[in-house]
Amino acid sequence: MKNPTQFAPDRTHDIICLGRLAVDLYAQQIGARLEDVSSFAKYLGGSSANIAFGTARLGLRSAMLSRVGADHMGRFLTESLTGEGCDVSHVSVDPERLTALVMLGLKDKDTFPLIFYRENCADMAIRAEDVDQAFIASSKALLITGTHFSTKEMHQVSSLALEYARRNNVRTVLDIDYRPVLWGLSQKADGETRFVSNDGVTAHMQTILPQFDLIVGTEEEFMIAGGGADIIAALKAVRNVSNATLVVKRGPLGCAVIESAIPATLDDAFNFRGVQVEVMNVLGAGDAFLSGFLKGWLNNADYARCCELANGCGALVVARHACAPAMPTPVELDYFLANADRLQRPGQDATLNRLHRVTVKRKQWNALCVFAFDHRNQFFDMAQQVGASEQRIPALKQLLVQAVEQTEAAFDLAGKIGVLIDDRYGEDALNAATGRGWWIGRPIELPGSNPLQFDWGRSVGSRLISWPKEHVIKCLVQLHPDESVESRLEQEAQIKALYDAAQISGHELLLEIIPPKSMPSAPDTVLRAVKRLYNIGIYPEWWKLESMSAEQWHAIDALVQERDPYCRGVVLLGLHAPVEDLTQSFQASRDSTTCRGFMVGRTIFHEPSRRWLAGEINDAQLISEARANFEELITIWKETREDFKAVAQEKAA
Repeated sequence: MKNPTQFAPDRTHDIICLGRLAVDLYAQQIGARLEDVSSFAKYLGGSSANIAFGTARLGLRSAMLSRVGADHMGRFLTESLTGEGCDVSHVSVDPERLTALVMLGLKDKDTFPLIFYRENCADMAIRAEDVDQAFIASSKALLITGTHFSTKEMHQVSSLALEYARRNNVRTVLDIDYRPVLWGLSQKADGETRFVSNDGVTAHMQTILPQFDLIVGTEEEFMIAGGGADIIAALKAVRNVSNATLVVKRGPLGCAVIESAIPATLDDAFNFRGVQVEVMNVLGAGDAFLSGFLKGWLNNADYARCCELANGCGALVVARHACAPAMPTPVELDYFLANADRLQRPGQDATLNRLHRVTVKRKQWNALCVFAFDHRNQFFDMAQQVGASEQRIPALKQLLVQAVEQTEAAFDLAGKIGVLIDDRYGEDALNAATGRGWWIGRPIELPGSNPLQFDWGRSVGSRLISWPKEHVIKCLVQLHPDESVESRLEQEAQIKALYDAAQISGHELLLEIIPPKSMPSAPDTVLRAVKRLYNIGIYPEWWKLESMSAEQWHAIDALVQERDPYCRGVVLLGLHAPVEDLTQSFQASRDSTTCRGFMVGRTIFHEPSRRWLAGEINDAQLISEARANFEELITIWKETREDFKAVAQEKAA
C-alpha cells in the first residue's frame, strides 16, 4: 500500500514532538504489588518524549517541544534526549514547577499499576511564547499527544502549534494517547485504566481531529475519539470529521492502515501482521510502535514497511523492562526483523542483547590518557615501608585526582583524560572524579588472585548495583592460553560471570590480560588469550594489554575487527616500566587501529607518593611531581599520535 504523503523538502528536522516529558520510575521487582516494590529504575518517559527519543535512536532528526522543572530530573531528561541526538533547544525550564513523574509496576503480563504525579507539573505548563513559528516550520512533521488537549491552557498552546504547522506545510500527527486519569475520569492513583467512555472527551477530541494528517491509536483510543463501543462506528465518526490517514494498533495482531473509506471490518483494511513475542511490559510499546512507523512514514516508505518497522519496535519494547532505553537501533531492529520467527523471547537472545548494548549512541573515546592509581597492595606496602599509617592512603588518592584535574586543564584534554581508582582506599577519590566527564575505571578483582577472585566476593551483580553507570568495570586476569584445563576453565567461568553481570547492570567492561610470569610467553600469547575469550562469547568493551611488537598490534587489530567491530578499543598498560621502555611501547603501537591510549600507574605515582607518605614533600609538591610524570607521558604519546596532532594544529589555526 503506497504512502502518498508529501513532505516539504529541505527541512532541518524530521519530527517535532510536543507533549509529555517526564521521569518514569519502573519497579525492579517483577510480580510484586506496587505497594511491595522495594526499588525502581529511572528512565526517560512521557509519550511524546519516548517518541522523540525512539525516532532519534532510529536515525530521524527529532526535536522536543516541552517543559521541565529547574531540577535534577529535568536535567536528566534533557541530557538523555541530547545523548540520543534529539534537539532540546525548545525544551524550556520552568522556574516554578517540578518535572513530572510516573511510578510503574509490573505485577503480571496483564497488570501494570501506575501512578501519575502530574499535579501542576512543568510539561503541562508550556506557554504560547515557547511555541516558535520558525521552529515549527523547520520540520517535516509535528506530533502532539492527546493529553495536551486535556486542559484549556494546553489546548490553546497545542492549537497554536498546529496553526503554525498548517501555515508552513508541516504534516501533523496525533497520538491519541488516551489516559482517563489525565482527563479527570478515574481516581488519581488509577493510571492503569486505559479506557473510560466519555461523551465530553469525544466531543472535544472531534474538534481537533480535522487538523491532523495522521492519527494513531489503539482500538480503545479510536473509540474515545469517535465515540461508542464499536470500533467501526467509531472510525466512521472519525472519518466524518477528518481526512487523515488512520493507523489502528491491534496488539499482537499487528496494525491496520486506513487511507480513505472505513471498511466493514478492521480485517478488511490494509493489515500488517504483528511480531509474536512473550510480553514482559506493555507500557511504552505504543510509543515504540509509533517511533517505528514514523521512521518509515517520514522517509516515504510504503505502508507495509512503515508497519513492519512499527510492529518490530513495539514487539521489542513489549518484551523488555523499560520504554525509552528499550527502543531499538536500526542495526538491532534489522537483526530482529530478519530473525523474528525464532525470537519469541528477544530478551534471551545474546546477539540481540549485545546489539542493543553496543549500537546505541555512546560517548566516543578516540584518545585516552589514563592515570591509574587503583593499586591497593602496592600503596599498602609503600606505606608500610616508610612507616606511614594506612589511613593516609585515601587522602593521597584524592590529591592525585587534583593532579589529573590540573593536567586536564593545562593540556586541554577534555574528552581524553581518565583515571583508574579503587574503592578500598579511593572511594573519596572516585566520588571526586565522578561526574566530570572523565573516563573512569574501577577494579573488581582481588589483587594478585590467580585463579581470578573478586574483591568483594562472588556476588558481583549485587556489588555493581551501587556503581555509577559511568564507571567502567576493570578486571585484571592472569590468563595464559596454555594453562591447565582445570585452571583455565576456572578463570573463564569467573570472567563469564562478570561479563554476564555487566550485561545486566549496563556497565562497560575492561579486561586486562597479563599472562602469569611463571609460564613461558611467546609473542602471540596475549593474542591467543584474547582470541580464546572471544571464542567463548566474551566481548568486553575494552582490552588492556601489555607492550607488544608492531606485528602483534597488527594481529590484535585484525582479530578485534573480525570478532567485535563494536569494541571501544585497546589501551596500553605500564607495569611500572621506565619512561624509556614506555616510549618504545608507544612507538610500537602508533599504527594500531584499535589502540586508543595508555593506562599507566606506578611509573607516574610511585616515587612522589612514597616521598609524600614519608613526609618528605607536601601536598602541593606531590601534585606537582605526579603531574610532571603524567604530563611527560602525555607529551610522548602526543608526539606519536595523529589525532592529538590534528587537535593541536586545529587550535593553532
